Amino acid sequence: MTDEWTLKTKAMDIQTVSTALSEETCLVDNEECIKLEKTAIKIQSWWRGIVVRRTLLHAALGAWAIQCWWRSMQNKMLEQRRSLALKLYTCQEWAVVKVQAHVRMWQTRRRFLQARQAACIIQSHWRWHASQSRGVIRGHYEVRASQLELDIEILMT
Repeated sequence: MTDEWTLKTKAMDIQTVSTALSEETCLVDNEECIKLEKTAIKIQSWWRGIVVRRTLLHAALGAWAIQCWWRSMQNKMLEQRRSLALKLYTCQEWAVVKVQAHVRMWQTRRRFLQARQAACIIQSHWRWHASQSRGVIRGHYEVRASQLELDIEILMT
């Protein structure tokens, strides 16, 4: 109700002021003219307040829109940096894993070759020893009419 009264009063004041000003009947010292002038000043200040509030509202909404856009851009850039850092870290980790795998493979192959060489050396020594320690088989045999007589001597040196 207060808003309606204020609007009606201001509308009435606007009509009164515009009528009085159009007639130009005001004298400088007339009380009614002073009252109309004060009313005109109130109306002007009210209108300027509305215009300023609208301007500030538009400016605030514009600033809010820009801030929202900027924050979203910052979040996108941050996410891109995180993604790039993760990719770089993953590549480095895979490189480390590959290097470790190659080193372990090389170490295992070296141990295998050493064991194979040791086995070959042991085999060659064993074969040499076995050939040197073979016994000499000496024997003689006689064939008689119904039986074979075999006399074998094995000498181990």
